[in-house]
Amino acid sequence: MKKILFTLFIMYAFGLNAQKTDYDWKKMNPKQRKEVINNLSPEERKTLLNKFRNNMVMDNLNIDSSDKDEFTNIYNEYLESQKQIKSQFNANFDAESLSDEEAKAKLQQSFEVGQKLLDNRKKYADKMQQIIPCQKVLKLFQSEGMMRDKMNERKPRDNNNAPRPRQNP
Repeated sequence: MKKILFTLFIMYAFGLNAQKTDYDWKKMNPKQRKEVINNLSPEERKTLLNKFRNNMVMDNLNIDSSDKDEFTNIYNEYLESQKQIKSQFNANFDAESLSDEEAKAKLQQSFEVGQKLLDNRKKYADKMQQIIPCQKVLKLFQSEGMMRDKMNERKPRDNNNAPRPRQNP
């Protein structure tokens, strides 16, 4: 009998531990949020970040509840596709150490990857317009740029932890 109770207790404890905790982020102070996030595994952190991003996009675009799942799937597919295309270009190189031929090849590769990103964006803009109006797709791409700028402001860029100034083309 003791073994059965002990086994049930262990299973119950694992069950409680395995349950996904749903935190009330709005009631937490920044220190508490940071502590919770730091205690998450990298995979849990990534999932949480994706959830926050998707919720922010849905709220910002005011997507109908009937379209949220379909739009979220296409949006996540779009982001994954963009990520795969970006991975084709390794930006970690010293341009000064490249020969003229290597620099030309790297420059050409950057143009090709840029074109693929643009083509992919057009493709998914068409898909998204099947679900949401064109104005909301445009607003999404605008907010995407703003989110990227915000993230870049927070990332330390050099030894001084100062953000790198943005260069306008």
